Amino acid sequence: MIYLPNLLTLGRIALVPFLIVLLQDQQFMLSLCVFLVAGITDALDGYIAKRFDARTQLGAILDPLADKALILSAYITLSVLLLIPFWLVVVVVFRDVIIIVGYLIMTLSFGSIEMRPLLVSKLNTFMQIVYILVALAVLAKVSSLAPVQPLLALVVLVTSVVSGAAYVYIWSIKATRSPDDIVAK
Repeated sequence: MIYLPNLLTLGRIALVPFLIVLLQDQQFMLSLCVFLVAGITDALDGYIAKRFDARTQLGAILDPLADKALILSAYITLSVLLLIPFWLVVVVVFRDVIIIVGYLIMTLSFGSIEMRPLLVSKLNTFMQIVYILVALAVLAKVSSLAPVQPLLALVVLVTSVVSGAAYVYIWSIKATRSPDDIVAK
């Protein structure tokens, strides 16, 4: 049972190339299905890991990587196809770059630090997923939420900026403290 969450996460990573190809081929209904299956496996692996105490260090690394691979692949591919705004992709990718570079700087400066997602970061990830689900549902012609997309794009923009700024703020404060106090909370 301890390996099942990691297998589900690896399965989610394996869905990424399929999602990209389906999007490129403009198979939006299948793309939506793949994205939904990935979301279900994400929830399932998290539930199993917590419920059966099957959390592993590998899973702690793979799970957010799988999420980012899936989300960024969807955003980038849909942008390349000119189906979502390019500026939104720049914001989403740049936020992740800031967090990764910030984490690397903190780790190089102060040694290993614990990385815990902020509540606003979880909200941002949720809104990024909602935006892609709505975009795919509209493209697959199973939803009439197209008028909502610009508003969702603005919500993703705001949560991305606030989330990225929150990490920078927290790390700048922690950088002024003793190395023993450096933990991203």
